[in-house]
Amino acid sequence: MELRRRDLFSMLMGAAGAAQVSSRAATNKLGIPGLFPGRVASVRHAGCIVGRKFQAEPIQAMMRKGMMELTGAPDWIAAWKMFFEPGDVVGVKVNPVGQPEVISSPEVLHEIIAGLQQAGVKAKDIVVYDRYRLQFLSAGFDKWLPQGVRWSWAAEDYDPIQLGMDGYDENHYMEMALAQAGQDGRDPHVRRSHVAKFMTQQVSKLINLPVLKQHGAGGVTLALKNLSHGLVNNVNRTHSTPTLNACGVFIPSVVSLPVIRDKVVLNILDGTRGVWANGPGASGGMYVWEHHTIYFATDPVALDKTGWRAIDAQRAAKGLSPVAHPKPGEGGQRLNPQPEHIEVAGALGLGVFDDSKIERKQFDLA
Repeated sequence: MELRRRDLFSMLMGAAGAAQVSSRAATNKLGIPGLFPGRVASVRHAGCIVGRKFQAEPIQAMMRKGMMELTGAPDWIAAWKMFFEPGDVVGVKVNPVGQPEVISSPEVLHEIIAGLQQAGVKAKDIVVYDRYRLQFLSAGFDKWLPQGVRWSWAAEDYDPIQLGMDGYDENHYMEMALAQAGQDGRDPHVRRSHVAKFMTQQVSKLINLPVLKQHGAGGVTLALKNLSHGLVNNVNRTHSTPTLNACGVFIPSVVSLPVIRDKVVLNILDGTRGVWANGPGASGGMYVWEHHTIYFATDPVALDKTGWRAIDAQRAAKGLSPVAHPKPGEGGQRLNPQPEHIEVAGALGLGVFDDSKIERKQFDLA
């Protein structure tokens, strides 16, 4: 589903009461859309999963090839050094939703940590993060970390209200005229989504490590939504009922916040496995497929447009409609999914949405 640029800005600013956003360019040259706007490198290896088990050597080869092809660097270490240097404190935003079948995989995470260390980043300066501590632990992320690598979170566990501030920064927030039923929309607290202190106070750069999934409200949940719904509180208001859905505006508004836009320097989409329907959970494996592909980009919009296409192709192979136009019964429990958040993000300057302007570099190592 594509909208005209004029319509996109009308939708965004017509929310104004809706959202207080900044569409300025990132002040850090590495910030979104980063060093390579419009470029997406993808690497496939059929041997990266064998007998439902991840294989470390093929994934290592995929990671090294992908980083070199994204950057044009002569070797994988030089590729990592284009983004990171000694003294950086680097966060890695993982994704535990869809566990145990479809989450950021340990083999991909290990290669990210190896790349950071080759670039001179010390183990103590690498912080692996997800918003909810208990989900992080239940996914097993803490057990995967090499000695010295730290981990962090913003809240103890999921709750449907999400207004607790212990792990969030009072000074960094996105304000939007949207509240859940029963809340007082005049209260600034319920209109705001505050950024995690992890992002504002603990790290200087962020690597975004999403997974490949369909989503009933956002259409897809890839790089942009892993940031918007993983780095701030008060997100349930974006899709709190089957008919209330504001993902199309909320997601790009959050990612436009300077403290997020300036620090996110690299996106690696773990598409070794994906969810093609009834996401974001994995539904006991019923809608999971082995895609055997990892995607690399500094531009989250071009990356998400590419991942969206991959999910639609899998849905077509299964006889389903595209995520933007589901037939009754295909869209889960929500009406009108909004993958247009990717197009709105492009209109805000967060990346390249137009397929004709996206450079896709595809490689198959199998």
